[in-house]
This record gives sequence, C-alpha cells and structure tokens, in this order.
Amino acid sequence: MLADRGMTLTELAERVGVTVVNLSVLKNDRARAVRFSTLTAICDALDCQPGDVFSVGPGR
Repeated sequence: MLADRGMTLTELAERVGVTVVNLSVLKNDRARAVRFSTLTAICDALDCQPGDVFSVGPGR
C-alpha cells in the first residue's frame, strides 16, 4: 500500500507521529497490538480503511 501511495515508511512514520521502528514491527507482522489512535492515523495518512491494512487469519 505504501508503494501504491508513493510513500516511504519514514514518510508514513512522520505523518502518523510514530517511530519507523514501530511501523516496521506492524509492517512485518510482529506486533501484538496496535492502538486505535495509531490505526486511525495510519488509515488517514494512507486514505484507506483498517481492513485494507490488516487482516486476520488462522493462527493469528
């Protein structure tokens, strides 16, 4: 989705107000939780819905 928006992870981190490390954890599916405020900020920055960013599957 970042590539589709022509945005880097660093740029997204700046727009959202979180560290690149924290976004990297989310991006690489290593996060155990995400704050609602962070999720909404990501969706606002990417002009998308939460389901466009996250999915739930077996074993998750």
